[in-house]
Amino acid sequence: MTTVSYFVLTMRYNYWLLLLVSSVTSAIAQDTIQVVTPHRDSINIVVPKSDSVQVKTNFKTVLKKPDTTYWQRSFVGNLNFNQASFSNWSGGGTNSIALGGVITARALYLRKNISWDNTADLQLGYSRQAGSTLKTADQVVLISVVGVKVAPKWDIIGWGYFNTFFAPGYRYDALPADRTRLQIANFLTPAQLTLALGVSYKPTTWFAIRMSPFAPRLTYIADQSVRVRQDSAGLYRPDPTATVYGVPPGRNLRGQVLAFQLQAVLNRDLTENISLNARYQFFSEYARLSYAVHRLDLTFTAKINRYMSTTFNLIGLYDRDFSNRLQLQQTLALGLVYNVSTFLPAKKKNVDSKTIYTIQPGRF
Repeated sequence: MTTVSYFVLTMRYNYWLLLLVSSVTSAIAQDTIQVVTPHRDSINIVVPKSDSVQVKTNFKTVLKKPDTTYWQRSFVGNLNFNQASFSNWSGGGTNSIALGGVITARALYLRKNISWDNTADLQLGYSRQAGSTLKTADQVVLISVVGVKVAPKWDIIGWGYFNTFFAPGYRYDALPADRTRLQIANFLTPAQLTLALGVSYKPTTWFAIRMSPFAPRLTYIADQSVRVRQDSAGLYRPDPTATVYGVPPGRNLRGQVLAFQLQAVLNRDLTENISLNARYQFFSEYARLSYAVHRLDLTFTAKINRYMSTTFNLIGLYDRDFSNRLQLQQTLALGLVYNVSTFLPAKKKNVDSKTIYTIQPGRF
């Protein structure tokens, strides 16, 4: 064989080898790769799918075996700490320490036309100042929604909404001279459970409206010592005959059967580092529309870096069974954050001139 013939033969087989490598590299993400042989025939090489899935945290991304149960899960925990101390300080001041925690968890099941969305919002915070320990934040909210898709943007749903507090709560103002505090709340005091049937309109993955013409609600009081009344002088005093949270004296439970509930939920990233979660809820008995309950939960989260974030929470509640005035709870916290999620990354893509948003972890 001449040198020229050997060179031509070598180049020929190198060409087919490069073509094979190129075909495998360009289609490695596919299940089947088609490769053309030197004889102009084609063969299919089956490449097994990856047996791992990314689980992302703010510390690192790890590979684990995929969840084959159609569940997506997320968990976000914030720990906030504040401290101040004074010693012989001419400007005056009081030693204080504050600690608070916020947990948001979500588990979403999606399979064909069936969905099951579960959310938990938990908050608890305390501060200690001048020898007194005060509660600064307290909330337990659990939401579970089962849906069956009947149209591209419509589901028939059955859902439950539960809310209560973790710990005792006290009033410190407008009290008689012989009292420094008066208990007005406790764990499961009150506790409200709403079970509703209706429809859900979800035009995007980050916004939904739930409407339930049948939404019976139960209000439960486990601790009867929270029954207080306001006297003619505007002072609050214990009174076992008082109706509190809509529950009459001598009873632990109140039922509201013929009622309507509406909920609007928004969960979206405003920028790469700032997210907004808002939830508005309307509830009313048909026979007492003037006593409608309005509740707004608003949360802004701004990531400072991988390990720290700033969170602003606002809860607005107008419920005449609880108080004749608007109730507000607002917290602003800076602290450590830990999150873990198997949800897809939050980003948008242009497909056929349409904007598609991936499903967001967090409250919904």
